[in-house]
Amino acid sequence: MPDIDFRQLFDRLPSPYMILDRNCRYVAANGAYEAAVMRSAEELVGRNLFDIFPNDGPSGVALRESFERVFATGEADTIAYIPYDIPRPQSLGGGMEKRYWTAVHTPLTNRDGEVAYLAQNTVDVTEMVRLREAASLPYRSFSGETQLVERAREAETAHRSLLAESAEFRRMFEQAPGFIAVLSGPDHVFTFANDAYVRLIGGREVIGKAVGSALPEVAGQGFIEMLDHVYSSGETRSGEGTRIVLQTQHGEMQERFLDFSYDAVRDLDGLVTGVFVQGMDRTEAVRTLKHQRLLLDELNHRVKNTLATVQSMAKQTLRAAPNMQAANDDLEGRIIALSKAHNLLSQTAWDSTTMSDLVDHEFAHLDRARLAASGPDVLLNPKASIAIAMVLHELSTNAAKYGALSGDEGRLDVVWQVGADGDLVIDWHETGRALSAPPSKAGFGSRMINAVVRGELDGSVNASYETDGLVCKLVVPQLSYIRTRDHA
Repeated sequence: MPDIDFRQLFDRLPSPYMILDRNCRYVAANGAYEAAVMRSAEELVGRNLFDIFPNDGPSGVALRESFERVFATGEADTIAYIPYDIPRPQSLGGGMEKRYWTAVHTPLTNRDGEVAYLAQNTVDVTEMVRLREAASLPYRSFSGETQLVERAREAETAHRSLLAESAEFRRMFEQAPGFIAVLSGPDHVFTFANDAYVRLIGGREVIGKAVGSALPEVAGQGFIEMLDHVYSSGETRSGEGTRIVLQTQHGEMQERFLDFSYDAVRDLDGLVTGVFVQGMDRTEAVRTLKHQRLLLDELNHRVKNTLATVQSMAKQTLRAAPNMQAANDDLEGRIIALSKAHNLLSQTAWDSTTMSDLVDHEFAHLDRARLAASGPDVLLNPKASIAIAMVLHELSTNAAKYGALSGDEGRLDVVWQVGADGDLVIDWHETGRALSAPPSKAGFGSRMINAVVRGELDGSVNASYETDGLVCKLVVPQLSYIRTRDHA
């Protein structure tokens, strides 16, 4: 290779050249550029271009945007016509001088291949513009140089209009609620991904990367194969509520459900050059639908169980009641207790109730001045909620009719707690009104309490009639209700 001094070559180029870094600071300027802007290299190097030649108008904006495009894309950018006034040095009288230019901006890379600098080749066309403005002849008689400037001005105006339209369309795509991406070539390299797509993939940088390397977790899920088919055949591929596993911004794998369409991108000759990806993240809608189905299945199951419970209560109540009025009152009270438990569960979509809420509802008809109820905030699942509601109803009804709350002096204390093994323990203690004699046989209420706690909840019941009133301890295993909210 000839021994060429490229620095000397740069300095002696007859056309104005200068070099900027990414902060728009001058790195170098040749002699022709110094003459064009009436500044020496010593006055320019190290200083910001816009500090020396400020311009807050459209021309300044256009120049900044051109620089930004070069640094962002790594591609050259041309401004065919730009009016840009420059300040005259004080030695030449000061003030601003109206100037017109054309400029080509070329990216320069560092040793790592990154765009680090920008070279500008600029041509001062002020004299030709002034010639046009001063001419009195029709436009068709202008010199070739003057016509060229006019065409450059028109081309620049059209170019800026197209850039504005392109930027507007890009903003629309970036802000679209659905996810959009454009893939190029047989390896499906990302050339565009809008905000919704970036959120979907956990905020990862994918531009310039192939799908397989940018989203490695997608491999084996069938999506790359669909992209291959679209690229090779031009046929659209789509899906509704399709399951995909994607990495979150925290590095975790998360299940998503997508509606999507893969469409071929073609050039002017009709050849497939890439794939246009669009779709919607339907994850929440799919999960809601699944949850609704589960709720319907649960509801059907609960309705069947409730009907069986009501049928059993009706039979046992009619069998044990001394007359129809008593049977009607007892049955109505039990159905109301069941209804209250259902209402509480409905408020949480049949997820759970708390022991406190259940006690408040079941004791609402009692004299609260003569009873106390306390315990931790225990969550009960639907099965336990209904079962314990029925037990509390039977015990409170018995207390109001025959026990501590049937007279004027008695008192009721209910305390529940969670034992060390997680079991729920309910202590029922009536005082102030002892029975003259314990019941000779268990009534329907006692039989139902035992059947519910032991049969449905796999727990235990220990009841005794003390001299001062009924004492009852109910134990419900942890697996039959739900752990306390503090440990949820």
